[in-house]
Amino acid sequence: MLLGTFLLLLLLPGANPASAHAALRATDPADGSVLPAAPRSVTLTFTESVGLLDDSFRVLDPTGHRVPTGDAEHAGGQADTARISLPAGLGRGTFTVAWRVVSADSHPVSGAFTFSVGAPSATAAPVPTGPTEDPLTAFLYGTARGAAYLAAALLIGTAAFVAVCRPTRVRPLRGLLRAGGWGLAGATVLLLVLRAPYETGEGPSAALDPDALGRTLTGRPGWALLARLALLAASALLLTHAARRARPSRTHLALGAVLAVGLALTWAAAEHASAGIQVPLAMASAVVHLLAMAAWLGGLTALLVLLRRDTLPLATVTRFSRLAMLSVTALAVTGLYQSWRGLGTLSALTDTSYGRLLLAKLAAVTVLLTAADWSRRWVAERARAATPAERKEELRMPQPVGATRTGTPAPVGLTERPPEAGTPRPPAAGTALTEPSSDGDAHRRALRRSVLVEVLVAAVVLALTTVLTGTLPGRAEAEAQATRQAAALPATSVVMAPFSVAGHRGTVQVTLDPARTGDNAVEAVVYGADGGLAAVPELRIAFTFPAQDIGPLNADLTDRGGYWATNAVNLPLAGTWTMKVTVRVSDVDQVTVQKPVRVAR
Repeated sequence: MLLGTFLLLLLLPGANPASAHAALRATDPADGSVLPAAPRSVTLTFTESVGLLDDSFRVLDPTGHRVPTGDAEHAGGQADTARISLPAGLGRGTFTVAWRVVSADSHPVSGAFTFSVGAPSATAAPVPTGPTEDPLTAFLYGTARGAAYLAAALLIGTAAFVAVCRPTRVRPLRGLLRAGGWGLAGATVLLLVLRAPYETGEGPSAALDPDALGRTLTGRPGWALLARLALLAASALLLTHAARRARPSRTHLALGAVLAVGLALTWAAAEHASAGIQVPLAMASAVVHLLAMAAWLGGLTALLVLLRRDTLPLATVTRFSRLAMLSVTALAVTGLYQSWRGLGTLSALTDTSYGRLLLAKLAAVTVLLTAADWSRRWVAERARAATPAERKEELRMPQPVGATRTGTPAPVGLTERPPEAGTPRPPAAGTALTEPSSDGDAHRRALRRSVLVEVLVAAVVLALTTVLTGTLPGRAEAEAQATRQAAALPATSVVMAPFSVAGHRGTVQVTLDPARTGDNAVEAVVYGADGGLAAVPELRIAFTFPAQDIGPLNADLTDRGGYWATNAVNLPLAGTWTMKVTVRVSDVDQVTVQKPVRVAR
């Protein structure tokens, strides 16, 4: 049933392609383009909204020196753009633009491209390949993120176990609540401190800069982390107040549920769910997924702690079995939706890093479900076999003779006084459960081992989940790949056509944009023998396609004061065209030069 639902989601039509990481959609100037004059700004357009850093752009001239620029800003107030102004008198040659921004889902992305002014230069600054980040910062940030997931599972799951399963002894679980609360607080503070160097790709020492922390607190990830700390403080007050009562009241339970949802929202608001398609539904799904994970995995840890003690009510185990079943159902439904949203296609399961990690997580979850199913069957059989009176008794671990309820031998003088001769000994509480047969002992030991396996595998699942949150989703990777393939095609075609007539020597630089089938723009600049701009009375360009006997197609160029241009040349077929450039230098002197031009589909 789950597999069928998963396939249906993957094949569901109508979903627009989107990503949970920003992918570069276009650049202005285009990558690899040759411009007749220096641009006044550089503009990037992304597939989703991005956050800007103080050093989002670095523009290098042909010699590798940094060009002074203005502050980075959103072009026209559009959140999916980034723009920086360039100084006047930029010069000629090939310029390199290195950029780094922060996606809407809080992950930094970076890249680089080049453009040329006048003509490509013989030397150019090296283009960085791929994103740059400090390994130590990335490791610490990833570790803190994983620790936050683990601590949240302990805190929320243990509290849910106490509220829903109602164990008779809560004191052994207070250590789990404290570990979860303090662990989540510490991991959150570490994430808050490391956020700035993580975004900029610097070392951990950059976190000591007060301005860096100030920048973090102005962004959505910083707000989410601050909100998490505030919710943790409120949770600590609520748990302290509830601990004074024998049982938590309905008000305590309601406030606890609200705080748990709020904590889960701090993840959903700053991770994959906050960007891409169907954001409201995705965030709701992420909240339910995290709470179900915490209730199951944190509850398992609480159950294991109690199983290691001497007593445990059978009713508590039965209630947790129902809670675990509900949690697993919620995890399956929300997990299938999130998998479809992150993958997009079935092929992404094996073709992308996100898909392969997801397969590894599914394998670990399968092992987890197998152990959980054994435990559930044991509890169900035990509940069916128990009498109404026995269901109220305590499920006890096998104890050595003379042991106390804590499992340690009772000291001399503290043991119960044996009954006098002839006095009937009252039956011990839970006799049918505390003095079981050897088969019953074996079953209980197997239950404890099964729960231990569940806890260990759950830790692996949490680790894989942490890695998945920092991995480019398959849908986004496919979109980024399509963007890179489109960028790999020549955005423009630049052809140099040397000429010589009646003592006049020079070169015509012709730019065809985008050099693909359909409408194209043509710009032509005439240079003299000294390399400077030259004025000619007339310049004509025509295109022919010898393979299909098409043409000549004339480009109606107009003189635009220093260069000739037109925006209306339609080249209907892909392939190699012949471009004829006719330069007239006087009333009677002209020359025609032929050059091949490649037109992409």
